[in-house]
Amino acid sequence: MTTTEWELLDQAYATLREAALGVPADGWDRPTPCAQWNVTQVLQHAAGDQLAYAARLTGGPGPAEDPFAPSGALAGTPADLLDPALAAAAEAFAGVAPGDVEVAVPLPPFSVPAGTAVGAAALGAAVHAWDIAVATGRPPGLTDALAAALRPAADALAEPLRDFAYGPVFALAPGAHDGAAARLLAFLGRDPGWAAPAA
Repeated sequence: MTTTEWELLDQAYATLREAALGVPADGWDRPTPCAQWNVTQVLQHAAGDQLAYAARLTGGPGPAEDPFAPSGALAGTPADLLDPALAAAAEAFAGVAPGDVEVAVPLPPFSVPAGTAVGAAALGAAVHAWDIAVATGRPPGLTDALAAALRPAADALAEPLRDFAYGPVFALAPGAHDGAAARLLAFLGRDPGWAAPAA
């Protein structure tokens, strides 16, 4: 199990790992809330995201392919893809102190305070864990408590990335989806009530 110096990252990484390892053998081609990507592609993107954070922090190698154009073909097992990415990011974030005010991140504005950088990496992991879980009919691991902890990073970073990394805010019907997780997903452009199409 990957552990970091940051509890929020640990929670997000555990959520992503649980979602990925819970995908059934026939689940990798299933559609996801990321409309253009299947489950394999979401996992490739999530792993590539974490490698991109590690590369920005350490100057080391980044993902082998563009996280925003995942191939959909796994060369090995899901763990073969995910575990090295999470380990690299955890090691990179171990060098980030809570008081650091300029921490390198792979997306605009490219330098943010430590808490925002950690929150951004955790946000990507946890939300893509939700994508994978709901696509495969499993309970989503994105709890209201985790979503509330991720919301400050989303508030800081989402707007400059609308229509690139995040979709337009999803309009929630009054009272339709209560809770921090639903509000975070909607803010990032997802339908919190999304369910996989019937087979």
